Amino acid sequence: MKPSAQVTHIARGVPVSGADRLFESSGGFAAPALDLDALVWPRRTPVPALETPVAEIMDVLVALGDWLTKDPDGQVERALAESLRTNPLPAGVLRESFGSLGKSFSRPVMEFMIDQELGGADVLDGWRHVTAPSGRTSRVRAFPARSVHVLAGNAPGVAALSVLRGALTKGVNLLKLPSNDLHSAPLLLLGLRAVAPDHPTTRSFSAAYWAGGDTSVESVLFRPQFFDKLVAWGGHGALRSAKEYVGPGFELVSFDPKSSISLVGREAFASQESLEQAAEAAARDIMLMDQQACAASRFQYVEGGVEEADRFSAALLPRLGVERPLGSAVGNPVPGPIRDEVEGLRDLEPYARVFGGYEGHGLVVRTQEPVDFHPENKVANVVPVPSLEDAVARADVATQSVGVFPAERKEALRDRLVSAGAARVVTLGHVPTVESGLPHDGFYPLQRLVRWVTDEG
Repeated sequence: MKPSAQVTHIARGVPVSGADRLFESSGGFAAPALDLDALVWPRRTPVPALETPVAEIMDVLVALGDWLTKDPDGQVERALAESLRTNPLPAGVLRESFGSLGKSFSRPVMEFMIDQELGGADVLDGWRHVTAPSGRTSRVRAFPARSVHVLAGNAPGVAALSVLRGALTKGVNLLKLPSNDLHSAPLLLLGLRAVAPDHPTTRSFSAAYWAGGDTSVESVLFRPQFFDKLVAWGGHGALRSAKEYVGPGFELVSFDPKSSISLVGREAFASQESLEQAAEAAARDIMLMDQQACAASRFQYVEGGVEEADRFSAALLPRLGVERPLGSAVGNPVPGPIRDEVEGLRDLEPYARVFGGYEGHGLVVRTQEPVDFHPENKVANVVPVPSLEDAVARADVATQSVGVFPAERKEALRDRLVSAGAARVVTLGHVPTVESGLPHDGFYPLQRLVRWVTDEG
C-alpha cells in the first residue's frame, strides 16, 4: 500500500517524522515508529511547567494563536491540505475550522476559564491558604497532572481545547491522534515549538498515532506509573477500550458521546415571520460541523400537530442548503443506511413525510415518533408534540445541548430538562456558540485535569 498522507509525531515537544508503519484507514497513511519511552515523562522529575507562572504560559498560548492566524511558514495550510485527504468533514467546513483555530488562544478567554473553573490562577501558581470551620489553616493546590488524551476526530477544535486546557493546568499531556484527524494536534504542537522552542509548555506535550485498542501500546502506556488521568473523547467503542485500564491511581475523565435536540414552541406559528425565525435558528444548530459535533441538533420537537410540524419542516429544509461559517451549503451525501431507513418511511404517510433528497443539500424527515436511526449529514427529524413539557421526556443522560424557541420558554423547562439528563440549555440558534470556561458535559474540565492536594496544619 502506498500511503497518501504522512503523520508527524511529537515527543516531548520535538517533532518526529518517518514512514515506518502503514495504516489502511482514512485512505491510507504512514506514521513514524513508536518510541514509547520518548513520549512519556519520568515520574522521578517534576513536570516541566510546574514552576512556570500561568501568566507566562498565557503569553506563549497567545503567541501560538497569532502564529496559527498568520501562518507565517505555511504549516497551517499544509496541515489543512493533508486533512482534506483523511477527514470526512466537507472541505469548506474543515477550512473554516482550521482558519479559526487561533481564536481559541485568546487571553480574555483563558482568564475567564481560570477564574470560572478554578477561582483564580493562585491555586495553579502556588498554594491557596484556606481556613476550615475548626480554625485550622491549610494550603490547597491544583497540582499539574500527567494525562493521556484519547482525542475525537469530529472537529479540529477538540485538539485545540485539549492543548489549551493541558497547558493552563501545567500538566504533561500525551495526545493520542484519531485516524480521522491526524494533523490538527501535531500542527498545534509544531506551533508551540515555533513560538517557544524550549519553553516548559512546549516540552509538556507529546502526540502519536496508534490504532485504538492496540493492547501492545495501551497496556504499557495506560498505567499510573506514567499517567494520572485518561482523558477520553469519542464513541462507545473508544470508551469501552479505555475503561479497561482505569483503576487506583489512574482516573478516567470522560467526554462522553452526546446528541442534541431542539424544542420549538407553538409561538413559532404566530406569524410567517416567527416561523421563518424559528426555522433559521434551528438550521444553525443542525448544521454545526455538518452535524458531526455533539452539540449539533438532530431531533426537532415541534409543539403542535402534524400540520404544524409539516409547516416547520418545509420552512427548515431550504435553510439546510445555506453556506454557514461551520456548515456547508452542499455537504457529504446522506449515508446509505440512513437513506434505506428514509426510503422505508416514504410509504408511511401520514405517519411520516420526507422533505428533500440525499445529495447533501439537507433532508428533513417528519415522523410522529422519533426515528430509530442516528440523523447525520444534515438530516433533521421533526416530531410533533402536544406541548414542550411532553418533549422533556425525550432528553436523557446522552443529551448534551437543548435549543429552545422562544427564549422565554427556557426558564420553565430547564430544571426538568437537566433532571432528565441534559447538560446544556440554550436559546435556539445559539448552540454553535460554545463558551470556554462554562461547564462541559456536566463538569468543569480544568477542575478534573489537575490533582487537588493539601498541606494541612
